[in-house]
Amino acid sequence: MGIEGIREAAKRDPKLRFTALMHHITPTLLVESFHALRKQAASGVDGVTWYDYEKLLEGHLYELHREIQSGAYRAQPSRRVYIPRMTEGSVHSGLQRWKKRSCRWPCLRFRTRSMSRTSSASHTGSGKLDALWVGIDKRKINWRLDADIRSFYDEIDHEWMLRFLEHRVGDRRLIRLIHKWLKAGTIEDGHRVASTRGTPQGSVIGPVLSNIYLHHALDLWVQQWRTRNAKGDVIIVRFADGTVIGFHYEGEAQRFLQALRERLAHFGLQLHSDKTRLIRFGRYAVQQCRERGLRKPETFDFLGFTHCCGRRRNDGGFKIVRVTMKRRMRTTLTTIRETLMRRRHEPSCLGLVSKGCFANTCHRAA
Repeated sequence: MGIEGIREAAKRDPKLRFTALMHHITPTLLVESFHALRKQAASGVDGVTWYDYEKLLEGHLYELHREIQSGAYRAQPSRRVYIPRMTEGSVHSGLQRWKKRSCRWPCLRFRTRSMSRTSSASHTGSGKLDALWVGIDKRKINWRLDADIRSFYDEIDHEWMLRFLEHRVGDRRLIRLIHKWLKAGTIEDGHRVASTRGTPQGSVIGPVLSNIYLHHALDLWVQQWRTRNAKGDVIIVRFADGTVIGFHYEGEAQRFLQALRERLAHFGLQLHSDKTRLIRFGRYAVQQCRERGLRKPETFDFLGFTHCCGRRRNDGGFKIVRVTMKRRMRTTLTTIRETLMRRRHEPSCLGLVSKGCFANTCHRAA
């Protein structure tokens, strides 16, 4: 029935278990998956780029298909790199600091293979932003919990991951293949480091596996908790490991937070103490803050936007105001400035620089 048929069958029956999947991995699908990869992506430990692989594409993919179907495929370790990233300090201090974020770059044949399972499963966050707006605007939400999981992608338990997959996947060959990916490890400073936890970041399959993990560890449990324990409205919007949960009552939010810590601990995860916070947010937040002598409600960041409590101009009613996060804006302007400085002597850029089309913008931002 093909990949699309599997997807439709899964939607129709949430309990359906698929026992034969590997035969859907065909040479044609591998070719399509290869061409869907980003051409400029960094190479893995083998140093092979997209363009290198393309030169002998037919032979490479024939061999990859043979290895997959025969069980001879061996997952290569990923190349680990550390990328500087500016992060917020304690939510109470408001300080900023730089930290190194660990990333893993898998080899190209790994990305080609994993893309064949996920090439049509990508999503954007726009729908999640709309869902969050509707939830806060239309429901009785006064409190908002930002649940930030510490080093989520590095702390996923492999045993639990495979157990979650087996709820829907009964094909043992596919389960073994995913197990190989999880255990492939990384190359760091020339040495191979075994992988006992975490998902292969930098690969196409990584976000999919992570989403499956949180679906079972978090999403299904939240729905159950809301039905059994909540008397007021409760909403949850999750995109990857970013989660926003809204509550009507503060007491229920506090009880949920304690239960959430216990739930995540059961699956080897924990909340980030500095980034997890409960704030007053919603249509009555401005009035309640004034009654308590507070200047205005706190804001929160989600999917690249800072969300604020605002008022409509026509009738003064509540509305959510979204603005681009300052950190993202600064990063973008810095990138523009650095690109212009690097290319300022190129003929096509001289006119722009002389007129200050972007330079003035970057100067003001700096």
